[in-house]
Amino acid sequence: MENKYVVPAETRIGHVHLKVSNLDRSLVFYHDLLGFEIMSRYGDSAVFISAGGYHHHIALNTWHSKDAPPAPRNGVGLYHTAIVYPTRKDLAVIYDRLIKAGFYGIKAIDHGVSEALYLNDPDNNGIELYWDKPKDLWEFDEDGSLMMVSRALDLQHFLDELEK
Repeated sequence: MENKYVVPAETRIGHVHLKVSNLDRSLVFYHDLLGFEIMSRYGDSAVFISAGGYHHHIALNTWHSKDAPPAPRNGVGLYHTAIVYPTRKDLAVIYDRLIKAGFYGIKAIDHGVSEALYLNDPDNNGIELYWDKPKDLWEFDEDGSLMMVSRALDLQHFLDELEK
């Protein structure tokens, strides 16, 4: 193939649709804890949730997974769903909510371009909650390639955002 196709820069991921074993338990996590709005519900088998009134950013369903065990960790499938928060303070707020709700073992990583929290939802689906740093803070190596790193995030400095 001579001409390589490049996806348009305006292209974005529209939504993620997750299979869950218990819809109500998932709603406690996504709606009650993370704060997503319920846009529509289809009985006890599916619900569409969103941030800011969009038709849906995340869909949860039990169509093929009601009462099923979590997918095996060492198999194919979705690694994680990434949710972008607009500011560092917004991410600190959700981190504080998670800790107060008893979510421990959250991995907090500074990637150079972003700061991220990694955890699992009630069905063991991987979740990344993050905010992007301003581009002028991104790190590049000598040849101009973007450097993606994995450094521990200073959680106390991170939580200081709540005082601002």
